[in-house]
Amino acid sequence: MPDKQCEVRLAQHVEDDLTLDHFDVVEVAVPEIGDGEVLVRVDYVSVAAAFKEFMRSDCQIPGVPPWKVGEPAGAGGVGTVVKSNSPDLAVGDLVQSFGGWQEYWAGPAQQFIKQNPQYVPSPVYFLSQGPTAYYGMATLAQAGEGDVVFVTGAAGGVGSLAGQIAKARGARVIGSAGSQEKVDWLVNELGFDAAFNYKDGPAVDRLRELAPDGISVFFDNVGGEQFEAAIQAARPHARFALCGALANQVDGKAEHPRLDLMTAITKHLEIRPFACYHLPEQIQNWVVHFGQWLQEGRFVFPHTIVEGGIKAAPQALLSLLEGKYTGNVTVKIS
Repeated sequence: MPDKQCEVRLAQHVEDDLTLDHFDVVEVAVPEIGDGEVLVRVDYVSVAAAFKEFMRSDCQIPGVPPWKVGEPAGAGGVGTVVKSNSPDLAVGDLVQSFGGWQEYWAGPAQQFIKQNPQYVPSPVYFLSQGPTAYYGMATLAQAGEGDVVFVTGAAGGVGSLAGQIAKARGARVIGSAGSQEKVDWLVNELGFDAAFNYKDGPAVDRLRELAPDGISVFFDNVGGEQFEAAIQAARPHARFALCGALANQVDGKAEHPRLDLMTAITKHLEIRPFACYHLPEQIQNWVVHFGQWLQEGRFVFPHTIVEGGIKAAPQALLSLLEGKYTGNVTVKIS
Protein backbone atom coordinates (compact mmCIF):
# COMPACT_ATOMS: atom_id res chain seq x y z
CA MET A 1 0.00 0.00 0.00
CA PRO A 2 1.36 3.45 -0.87
CA ASP A 3 1.70 6.11 1.82
CA LYS A 4 0.59 8.92 -0.47
CA GLN A 5 -2.17 9.50 -2.99
CA CYS A 6 -3.25 12.24 -5.39
CA GLU A 7 -6.59 14.00 -5.22
CA VAL A 8 -8.20 16.78 -7.24
CA ARG A 9 -9.54 19.71 -5.23
CA LEU A 10 -11.73 22.67 -6.09
CA ALA A 11 -9.41 25.68 -6.20
CA GLN A 12 -12.11 28.33 -6.70
CA HIS A 13 -15.80 28.52 -7.43
CA VAL A 14 -16.96 28.93 -11.03
CA GLU A 15 -18.55 32.22 -12.05
CA ASP A 16 -18.38 32.13 -15.84
CA ASP A 17 -16.19 29.84 -17.95
CA LEU A 18 -14.71 26.70 -16.42
CA THR A 19 -10.93 26.32 -16.79
CA LEU A 20 -8.20 24.13 -15.37
CA ASP A 21 -7.41 26.96 -12.94
CA HIS A 22 -10.51 25.97 -11.01
CA PHE A 23 -8.74 22.76 -9.90
CA ASP A 24 -5.73 21.85 -7.78
CA VAL A 25 -4.02 18.45 -7.86
CA VAL A 26 -2.40 17.74 -4.50
CA GLU A 27 -0.62 14.87 -2.77
CA VAL A 28 -2.02 13.72 0.56
CA ALA A 29 -1.61 10.77 2.88
CA VAL A 30 -3.58 7.59 2.28
CA PRO A 31 -5.92 7.60 5.31
CA GLU A 32 -5.91 5.06 8.10
CA ILE A 33 -9.20 3.33 8.87
CA GLY A 34 -10.95 2.77 12.18
CA ASP A 35 -13.49 0.28 13.48
CA GLY A 36 -16.30 -0.37 11.01
CA GLU A 37 -14.44 1.37 8.21
CA VAL A 38 -12.93 0.28 4.91
CA LEU A 39 -10.22 1.53 2.57
CA VAL A 40 -11.13 1.48 -1.13
CA ARG A 41 -8.78 1.71 -4.10
CA VAL A 42 -10.60 3.83 -6.66
CA ASP A 43 -10.75 2.20 -10.10
CA TYR A 44 -12.93 4.64 -12.09
CA VAL A 45 -14.51 8.04 -11.38
CA SER A 46 -17.46 9.73 -13.07
CA VAL A 47 -17.41 12.90 -15.12
CA ALA A 48 -20.76 14.64 -15.70
CA ALA A 49 -21.94 17.97 -17.08
CA ALA A 50 -23.80 18.69 -13.84
CA PHE A 51 -20.45 19.00 -12.05
CA LYS A 52 -20.05 22.53 -13.40
CA GLU A 53 -23.19 23.57 -11.53
CA PHE A 54 -21.87 21.95 -8.33
CA MET A 55 -18.76 24.13 -8.69
CA ARG A 56 -20.77 27.35 -8.39
CA SER A 57 -21.09 28.96 -4.97
CA ASP A 58 -24.80 29.48 -5.70
CA CYS A 59 -25.52 25.96 -7.00
CA GLN A 60 -29.13 25.96 -8.18
CA ILE A 61 -29.78 22.22 -7.86
CA PRO A 62 -32.15 21.77 -4.90
CA GLY A 63 -30.82 19.62 -2.10
CA VAL A 64 -27.28 19.59 -3.50
CA PRO A 65 -24.81 21.81 -1.62
CA PRO A 66 -22.08 23.44 -3.72
CA TRP A 67 -18.63 21.91 -3.58
CA LYS A 68 -16.34 23.63 -1.11
CA VAL A 69 -13.07 25.29 -2.07
CA GLY A 70 -10.13 23.25 -0.82
CA GLU A 71 -12.08 19.98 -0.71
CA PRO A 72 -12.06 17.11 -3.27
CA ALA A 73 -13.93 17.77 -6.50
CA GLY A 74 -15.90 15.05 -8.26
CA ALA A 75 -18.81 12.92 -7.16
CA GLY A 76 -18.99 9.22 -7.83
CA GLY A 77 -16.94 6.23 -8.77
CA VAL A 78 -16.32 2.54 -8.27
CA GLY A 79 -13.48 0.83 -6.53
CA THR A 80 -12.18 -2.26 -4.77
CA VAL A 81 -11.96 -2.76 -1.02
CA VAL A 82 -8.29 -3.23 -0.08
CA LYS A 83 -8.59 -3.04 3.74
CA SER A 84 -11.61 -3.76 5.90
CA ASN A 85 -12.45 -3.39 9.57
CA SER A 86 -16.11 -4.13 8.91
CA PRO A 87 -18.02 -7.42 8.69
CA ASP A 88 -20.21 -5.86 5.97
CA LEU A 89 -17.48 -5.57 3.32
CA ALA A 90 -14.55 -7.85 2.57
CA VAL A 91 -11.26 -7.24 0.82
CA GLY A 92 -11.88 -7.62 -2.91
CA ASP A 93 -15.50 -6.43 -2.86
CA LEU A 94 -16.56 -4.08 -5.64
CA VAL A 95 -18.21 -0.95 -4.25
CA GLN A 96 -19.76 2.24 -5.55
CA SER A 97 -19.56 5.59 -3.78
CA PHE A 98 -20.17 9.30 -4.25
CA GLY A 99 -16.64 10.04 -3.10
CA GLY A 100 -14.54 12.63 -4.90
CA TRP A 101 -11.70 12.52 -7.40
CA GLN A 102 -9.18 10.64 -5.27
CA GLU A 103 -7.06 7.50 -5.62
CA TYR A 104 -8.31 6.05 -2.31
CA TRP A 105 -11.47 6.48 -0.28
CA ALA A 106 -11.86 5.65 3.40
CA GLY A 107 -14.95 5.68 5.58
CA PRO A 108 -17.70 3.68 7.27
CA ALA A 109 -18.79 0.63 5.32
CA GLN A 110 -22.34 2.00 5.21
CA GLN A 111 -21.34 4.82 2.87
CA PHE A 112 -20.40 2.35 0.14
CA ILE A 113 -22.83 0.40 -2.06
CA LYS A 114 -21.69 -3.15 -2.70
CA GLN A 115 -22.22 -4.15 -6.33
CA ASN A 116 -22.39 -7.54 -8.00
CA PRO A 117 -20.01 -7.53 -11.01
CA GLN A 118 -22.02 -10.38 -12.57
CA TYR A 119 -24.75 -7.90 -13.57
CA VAL A 120 -22.59 -6.11 -16.13
CA PRO A 121 -19.52 -6.74 -18.33
CA SER A 122 -17.27 -4.24 -16.53
CA PRO A 123 -17.31 -2.22 -13.28
CA VAL A 124 -17.41 0.97 -15.35
CA TYR A 125 -20.99 0.08 -16.33
CA PHE A 126 -22.09 0.93 -12.79
CA LEU A 127 -21.10 4.56 -13.43
CA SER A 128 -23.65 5.20 -16.14
CA GLN A 129 -26.17 8.03 -15.92
CA GLY A 130 -28.79 5.29 -16.14
CA PRO A 131 -30.54 6.02 -12.83
CA THR A 132 -31.29 9.56 -14.03
CA ALA A 133 -32.31 8.44 -17.52
CA TYR A 134 -34.52 5.63 -16.19
CA TYR A 135 -36.19 7.78 -13.56
CA GLY A 136 -37.03 10.50 -16.08
CA MET A 137 -38.04 8.32 -18.99
CA ALA A 138 -39.71 5.34 -17.30
CA THR A 139 -40.96 6.65 -13.95
CA LEU A 140 -41.91 10.25 -14.78
CA ALA A 141 -42.63 10.29 -18.53
CA GLN A 142 -43.75 6.65 -18.57
CA ALA A 143 -42.74 6.29 -22.21
CA GLY A 144 -43.93 3.10 -23.87
CA GLU A 145 -45.88 1.54 -26.72
CA GLY A 146 -47.44 4.11 -29.07
CA ASP A 147 -45.30 7.02 -27.89
CA VAL A 148 -43.16 9.20 -30.12
CA VAL A 149 -40.26 10.43 -27.98
CA PHE A 150 -37.91 13.35 -28.62
CA VAL A 151 -34.60 13.40 -26.70
CA THR A 152 -32.31 16.43 -26.79
CA GLY A 153 -28.59 16.07 -26.10
CA ALA A 154 -29.12 12.50 -27.23
CA ALA A 155 -25.43 11.72 -27.71
CA GLY A 156 -24.62 12.59 -24.09
CA GLY A 157 -24.41 10.38 -21.04
CA VAL A 158 -28.07 10.75 -20.05
CA GLY A 159 -29.64 11.22 -23.48
CA SER A 160 -27.97 8.20 -25.07
CA LEU A 161 -29.46 5.99 -22.36
CA ALA A 162 -32.84 7.73 -22.14
CA GLY A 163 -33.47 7.14 -25.83
CA GLN A 164 -32.58 3.47 -25.57
CA ILE A 165 -34.80 3.08 -22.51
CA ALA A 166 -37.73 4.47 -24.50
CA LYS A 167 -36.92 2.07 -27.36
CA ALA A 168 -36.74 -0.88 -24.96
CA ARG A 169 -40.17 0.08 -23.66
CA GLY A 170 -41.65 0.11 -27.18
CA ALA A 171 -41.58 3.78 -28.21
CA ARG A 172 -40.42 5.43 -31.43
CA VAL A 173 -37.46 7.68 -30.64
CA ILE A 174 -36.04 10.84 -32.25
CA GLY A 175 -32.80 12.38 -31.00
CA SER A 176 -30.92 15.62 -31.55
CA ALA A 177 -27.16 16.13 -31.47
CA GLY A 178 -24.58 18.70 -32.56
CA SER A 179 -22.86 16.99 -35.51
CA GLN A 180 -23.67 14.67 -38.37
CA GLU A 181 -21.24 12.13 -36.96
CA LYS A 182 -23.24 11.98 -33.73
CA VAL A 183 -26.52 11.85 -35.64
CA ASP A 184 -25.31 8.82 -37.61
CA TRP A 185 -24.07 7.20 -34.40
CA LEU A 186 -27.45 7.59 -32.71
CA VAL A 187 -29.26 5.86 -35.58
CA ASN A 188 -26.69 3.26 -36.65
CA GLU A 189 -25.20 2.29 -33.29
CA LEU A 190 -27.85 3.04 -30.66
CA GLY A 191 -30.93 2.20 -32.69
CA PHE A 192 -32.74 5.56 -32.60
CA ASP A 193 -35.47 5.67 -35.23
CA ALA A 194 -34.36 9.12 -36.42
CA ALA A 195 -32.02 11.93 -35.42
CA PHE A 196 -31.04 15.40 -36.61
CA ASN A 197 -28.32 18.00 -36.19
CA TYR A 198 -29.90 20.89 -34.30
CA LYS A 199 -27.35 23.26 -35.89
CA ASP A 200 -28.73 22.67 -39.39
CA GLY A 201 -31.91 24.70 -39.00
CA PRO A 202 -34.97 25.28 -36.82
CA ALA A 203 -35.62 22.25 -34.65
CA VAL A 204 -39.37 22.69 -34.97
CA ASP A 205 -39.14 22.13 -38.74
CA ARG A 206 -37.23 18.88 -38.28
CA LEU A 207 -39.64 17.66 -35.62
CA ARG A 208 -42.65 18.33 -37.81
CA GLU A 209 -40.93 16.43 -40.61
CA LEU A 210 -39.89 13.45 -38.47
CA ALA A 211 -43.00 13.36 -36.27
CA PRO A 212 -45.88 14.68 -38.41
CA ASP A 213 -48.43 13.58 -35.81
CA GLY A 214 -46.49 15.23 -32.99
CA ILE A 215 -44.35 14.01 -30.12
CA SER A 216 -45.97 12.54 -27.04
CA VAL A 217 -42.88 12.47 -24.78
CA PHE A 218 -40.08 15.02 -24.54
CA PHE A 219 -36.89 14.25 -22.57
CA ASP A 220 -34.90 17.47 -22.40
CA ASN A 221 -31.23 17.80 -21.52
CA VAL A 222 -30.65 21.10 -23.33
CA GLY A 223 -33.39 23.71 -22.99
CA GLY A 224 -33.11 26.76 -25.22
CA GLU A 225 -34.58 26.75 -28.70
CA GLN A 226 -35.14 22.99 -28.72
CA PHE A 227 -37.45 23.23 -25.70
CA GLU A 228 -39.48 25.89 -27.52
CA ALA A 229 -39.65 23.66 -30.60
CA ALA A 230 -40.90 20.72 -28.56
CA ILE A 231 -43.79 22.81 -27.24
CA GLN A 232 -44.87 23.58 -30.80
CA ALA A 233 -44.42 19.99 -32.00
CA ALA A 234 -46.14 18.32 -29.05
CA ARG A 235 -49.33 16.33 -29.21
CA PRO A 236 -52.12 17.13 -26.75
CA HIS A 237 -51.33 15.70 -23.29
CA ALA A 238 -47.64 15.20 -24.12
CA ARG A 239 -45.37 14.58 -21.13
CA PHE A 240 -42.22 16.68 -20.74
CA ALA A 241 -39.43 15.31 -18.51
CA LEU A 242 -36.98 18.19 -18.02
CA CYS A 243 -33.58 16.88 -16.98
CA GLY A 244 -31.01 19.54 -17.91
CA ALA A 245 -30.24 22.90 -19.49
CA LEU A 246 -26.97 22.48 -21.35
CA ALA A 247 -27.72 25.51 -23.51
CA ASN A 248 -27.05 27.56 -20.36
CA GLN A 249 -24.29 25.45 -18.83
CA VAL A 250 -21.72 25.04 -21.57
CA ASP A 251 -20.46 28.58 -22.05
CA GLY A 252 -22.18 30.40 -19.23
CA LYS A 253 -24.38 32.40 -21.61
CA ALA A 254 -28.05 32.58 -20.81
CA GLU A 255 -30.33 30.94 -23.33
CA HIS A 256 -33.48 30.62 -21.32
CA PRO A 257 -36.31 29.01 -23.26
CA ARG A 258 -39.59 30.84 -23.59
CA LEU A 259 -42.61 28.87 -22.46
CA ASP A 260 -45.53 29.47 -24.81
CA LEU A 261 -48.13 29.34 -22.08
CA MET A 262 -51.16 29.48 -24.33
CA THR A 263 -49.95 26.54 -26.41
CA ALA A 264 -49.02 24.57 -23.27
CA ILE A 265 -52.43 25.26 -21.75
CA THR A 266 -54.51 24.44 -24.81
CA LYS A 267 -52.53 21.24 -25.42
CA HIS A 268 -52.81 20.18 -21.76
CA LEU A 269 -49.05 19.58 -21.65
CA GLU A 270 -47.63 17.91 -18.56
CA ILE A 271 -44.32 19.58 -17.72
CA ARG A 272 -42.32 17.64 -15.15
CA PRO A 273 -38.91 19.03 -14.18
CA PHE A 274 -36.89 16.58 -12.09
CA ALA A 275 -33.60 15.80 -10.41
CA CYS A 276 -32.43 12.27 -9.66
CA TYR A 277 -30.24 11.86 -6.58
CA HIS A 278 -29.11 8.30 -7.41
CA LEU A 279 -30.49 6.85 -4.22
CA PRO A 280 -29.59 3.19 -3.60
CA GLU A 281 -33.06 2.02 -4.68
CA GLN A 282 -32.87 4.14 -7.86
CA ILE A 283 -29.45 2.69 -8.69
CA GLN A 284 -30.56 -0.90 -8.12
CA ASN A 285 -33.81 -0.42 -10.07
CA TRP A 286 -31.76 0.75 -13.04
CA VAL A 287 -29.08 -1.94 -12.72
CA VAL A 288 -31.65 -4.74 -12.85
CA HIS A 289 -33.24 -3.43 -16.07
CA PHE A 290 -29.86 -2.51 -17.55
CA GLY A 291 -28.43 -5.96 -16.95
CA GLN A 292 -31.49 -7.66 -18.43
CA TRP A 293 -31.51 -5.49 -21.58
CA LEU A 294 -27.78 -6.03 -22.08
CA GLN A 295 -28.18 -9.81 -21.83
CA GLU A 296 -31.04 -9.70 -24.31
CA GLY A 297 -28.93 -7.71 -26.77
CA ARG A 298 -31.43 -4.85 -26.75
CA PHE A 299 -29.14 -2.24 -25.26
CA VAL A 300 -25.74 -0.65 -25.88
CA PHE A 301 -23.74 1.10 -23.18
CA PRO A 302 -22.23 4.13 -24.94
CA HIS A 303 -19.25 5.31 -22.93
CA THR A 304 -15.83 6.90 -23.14
CA ILE A 305 -13.01 5.87 -20.81
CA VAL A 306 -10.36 8.54 -20.37
CA GLU A 307 -6.89 7.26 -19.52
CA GLY A 308 -4.34 9.17 -17.46
CA GLY A 309 -5.33 8.63 -13.85
CA ILE A 310 -6.86 11.08 -11.43
CA LYS A 311 -4.91 14.02 -12.88
CA ALA A 312 -6.83 13.62 -16.15
CA ALA A 313 -10.24 14.23 -14.55
CA PRO A 314 -10.34 18.08 -14.78
CA GLN A 315 -9.51 18.13 -18.50
CA ALA A 316 -12.01 15.34 -19.08
CA LEU A 317 -14.75 17.54 -17.61
CA LEU A 318 -13.76 20.46 -19.84
CA SER A 319 -13.71 18.20 -22.90
CA LEU A 320 -17.13 16.78 -22.00
CA LEU A 321 -18.64 20.25 -21.79
CA GLU A 322 -17.10 21.07 -25.18
CA GLY A 323 -18.95 18.12 -26.74
CA LYS A 324 -15.85 16.06 -27.50
CA TYR A 325 -17.21 12.77 -26.12
CA THR A 326 -20.21 10.58 -26.69
CA GLY A 327 -22.08 8.66 -24.03
CA ASN A 328 -21.08 8.40 -20.39
CA VAL A 329 -17.59 9.58 -19.47
CA THR A 330 -15.35 8.02 -16.84
CA VAL A 331 -11.69 8.38 -15.94
CA LYS A 332 -9.64 5.24 -15.31
CA ILE A 333 -7.69 5.61 -12.08
CA SER A 334 -6.08 2.20 -11.51
